[in-house]
Amino acid sequence: MDVRAETAPEVRPEEHPGEPKDKLLAGLGERVRLLRARRGMPRRVLAKTARVSERHLANLESGVGNVSVLVLRQVADALGCPIAELLGDETTSSPEWLLIREILHGRSRTELARAHAALAALFEGAPERDRRRDRIALIGLRGAGKSTLGRMLAETLAVPFVELGREITRLAGCSPSEIHALYGPNAYRRYEHQALLRVLADYPRAVIATGGGLVSEATTFSQLLANCLTIWLRASPEEHMNRVIAQGDLRPMADNAAAMEDLKLILAGRAAFYAKADLTLDTSGKSVGESFAELLNVLGIRSPPTHAKLEPPAPENGSRTF
Repeated sequence: MDVRAETAPEVRPEEHPGEPKDKLLAGLGERVRLLRARRGMPRRVLAKTARVSERHLANLESGVGNVSVLVLRQVADALGCPIAELLGDETTSSPEWLLIREILHGRSRTELARAHAALAALFEGAPERDRRRDRIALIGLRGAGKSTLGRMLAETLAVPFVELGREITRLAGCSPSEIHALYGPNAYRRYEHQALLRVLADYPRAVIATGGGLVSEATTFSQLLANCLTIWLRASPEEHMNRVIAQGDLRPMADNAAAMEDLKLILAGRAAFYAKADLTLDTSGKSVGESFAELLNVLGIRSPPTHAKLEPPAPENGSRTF
């Protein structure tokens, strides 16, 4: 070991008297210092390995000035950690988190699903599958048939039909679109989570139609998976869009010539989460009768459908999202 390297004085960071440190940059600098110390790397060694100047690294560690994403990647590579660790990802907050993350790193989807199920059973007391069948939740983008098929299924099972969007409106005192406009998407997700918890508490048996974006909030989606038998109603992007437009709602197309590409991107981004559902039903190119018959079949229910055409209802409370 080069003792001189370990004991060499480090460059002092540039001073900016009277300039308050940004909390994000200050936290970033602190994590870089801690990781460097954990690895026993002098600042000059890290600077050389990361191919940045020692002065630049000193400023980064002191939370002074800004840092580019490329420099951040170089520092992360030199420290042998993901950029997320420098930014303060929760899974880096303790040795236990890091060890769990290491166990899960590189695992297949099947193995990760097993790990999720085991952790849910251990900490959340997830109900058995037979218990979850008392509540059936339909997930998927707008236009998949959640409201149409959900009402029919609830009538067949003689249980309440609950549209989560209506529960959010009742809880917040305003529509989802108003929540988005007044308070932003994060507030909407909080209302959505509260509404779901209320529905789970109030309805031991029900068919629940959820909003298309519920899966994007991990905590809310985990609650749904743990307490309901979930069914992904899927369709092609073209069919999703055509059904919404056919009901007279042109808002998804407003001021957006690339609406179809956006819809495809949304579906691609959520598909892996929708696929966590217990069951999947593709409603593309099918009448409501055909789709309902398949829904009953996958649920093991015998009842002949009598409806003829899948027509999604008007959008709830002016919501513009899928």
